[in-house]
Amino acid sequence: MKNKRIVIAGGAGFIGKGLVEEWGENNFIVILTRSQPAPPAHGNVSFLHWDGATLGNWATALEGADLLLNLCGKSVNCRYTPANKNEIFDSRTRSTEALGAAVRRCKNPPALWVNAASATIYRHAEDRPMDEYTGEFHSDFSVQVCQRWESAFNRQETPGTRKVILRMAIVIGAQGGVMDPYLNLLKFGLGGRQGSGKQKFSWVHIADVAGMLEFFMEHGDCSGVYNCSSPQPTDNRGFTATLQKVCGYYFGLPAPAWMLRIGAALIGTETELLLKSRWVLPTRVTEAGYAFKYPGVEEALRQVKEALPRKRYHLF
Repeated sequence: MKNKRIVIAGGAGFIGKGLVEEWGENNFIVILTRSQPAPPAHGNVSFLHWDGATLGNWATALEGADLLLNLCGKSVNCRYTPANKNEIFDSRTRSTEALGAAVRRCKNPPALWVNAASATIYRHAEDRPMDEYTGEFHSDFSVQVCQRWESAFNRQETPGTRKVILRMAIVIGAQGGVMDPYLNLLKFGLGGRQGSGKQKFSWVHIADVAGMLEFFMEHGDCSGVYNCSSPQPTDNRGFTATLQKVCGYYFGLPAPAWMLRIGAALIGTETELLLKSRWVLPTRVTEAGYAFKYPGVEEALRQVKEALPRKRYHLF
């Protein structure tokens, strides 16, 4: 992909950094960031300040964009207090509404608007996989977050802009994200299964997040909801065992559910992030013809390991 103009709202995090690595050399990228002042430009990447909620001068950056990508949202890696819940909801819906207003003001609106969403919109599933056609929802907090997020996006009337909802599974890559805590556990001998280990673990490599977005830009008939996940999900036991194998470990202490509950309370997070069974398949994008670069978890984890210095996954 070359010479595309891409605007990424909330692009300063792990996924945004990964996409900049994939695209930054041959394309022009604008990152909308709440950092003030905005970081200086480097290479083909520039930064604009916005507040994530209201229109401002940043809106002119959307003119003529090939892709507008919204990754905004407070991390769910926190305790679900009333204040945190409100911030989790508002950070997603208000940013989406602000971007919708900006798109409608454009004389030459973005060709494609992809709004990030989460595969955790589907219920805890150990009985069968969930896809875009047959997935089921239950009314727990994480599902409510996803539904409000998607509803805010669907309400945006943008007749000149094609729209895609990207329900992302757990993204893995050398740039950080979920790999950091998993590798830290591994180094200290704690990299075994979490809970029963039977909970399904749907994942996707950062290169396939970029690949799917490129696929959507190239295929103008793609719109609506797509699951962004590997076609070969594993389970928690399989993921942790594969990570041990790839990084050269032969043992990792398991963490039973009661231990996880205590640990989650101590570090200010929720056990759902580890214990919910996410069993998701990317049916629609596979039907459309997308070929995954990293369909299997072992090859994906080997790429991550090879891109890291040894100190990231070994004490010595």
